[in-house]
Amino acid sequence: MDRPIHVTRPSLAPIEEFSEYLETIWETGIMTHNGPLVQRLEKELCNYLGVKNVVCVANGTCALQLSLRALNLRGEVITTPFTFIATASIIAWERCKPVFVDIDPETWDIDTGQIEEKISGRSCAILPVHVFSSPCDISQIQSIANQNKLKVIYDAAHAMATDYQGSSVLDRGDISAVSFHATKLFNTVEGGACVTNDDDLAERLRRMRFFGFDSRKEIVDEGMNAKMTEVSAGLGLANLKHLDQVRANRREKYLLYRNLLSDCSFLSFQKYNSEEYNFSYFPVLFENEELLLKVKARLESNNIFPQRYFYPSLNTVSIFQPQSSLPVAERVAKTVLCLPLYDTLPGNTIQETCKLIKE
Repeated sequence: MDRPIHVTRPSLAPIEEFSEYLETIWETGIMTHNGPLVQRLEKELCNYLGVKNVVCVANGTCALQLSLRALNLRGEVITTPFTFIATASIIAWERCKPVFVDIDPETWDIDTGQIEEKISGRSCAILPVHVFSSPCDISQIQSIANQNKLKVIYDAAHAMATDYQGSSVLDRGDISAVSFHATKLFNTVEGGACVTNDDDLAERLRRMRFFGFDSRKEIVDEGMNAKMTEVSAGLGLANLKHLDQVRANRREKYLLYRNLLSDCSFLSFQKYNSEEYNFSYFPVLFENEELLLKVKARLESNNIFPQRYFYPSLNTVSIFQPQSSLPVAERVAKTVLCLPLYDTLPGNTIQETCKLIKE
């Protein structure tokens, strides 16, 4: 390849459309502090997703942090080790303890059959992850939470434009925390949101993202600076108009990969439902780590740069006081590789990538 092909590339609306929002910002002089574009983006996201409340914040990690704090969680939070470091580190940052549960060998989401054995008198919440936008077993998770009086926060960093049983997957649990990072299907450069059906909880999240101020600028709660800027919101408004087409383009390229690699006996794919999945990533599972590293090196020597997600399995990371072995998560973390996938990725690049893998 003449130009490097990275694992992803931001999806961006035409610059002319974004410029219209920049002109509005220049005219109003409002750059932040829950400005009109942030408020408009929240309303448009509510309409797009069919949800009650969207609270936009500075990034997806802030969304998780505010979710944990707004629910007053203390104790143990049950989660998955097959996820980005932010999921577990923000639990620890909020002075809770992440307790890891192994993953399902087909979906790579948290194995709901193993959650209850990790529940203790100190458990306060379950924090599952919709891995690569594959929805968790939400019905079973909610049932377990109800039986044990636990809160549910979904790390939905990957799950924008993902459905579950006919509606947005973000419309589940006490809060869903979503990321709008540049690498995501929908981006505001940096950004994120908390999605909840609880109006009181949404109002508290709004206060907490702005130092604890209420609408009258009185300090009524604890808080931090987690505000989204008007510039980010403007890009979000421009990008939102194209989201369905971006997803459709990614789906086409995802299916091309699947077709070209379907006869490779040394790799397999994540189980997914094509009506729910958002096609943000194209992860493949190799027979062993040695083969993964060999393929990765071959692709990189040809200017194609895949990426390992999520390695190592977090239950083996020393800062979390390593817990018991979780064999499925540890195996998957060692053998998953994400191939380049974005909406403008040329089909001939996908064909060349698959040819190199097969060779």
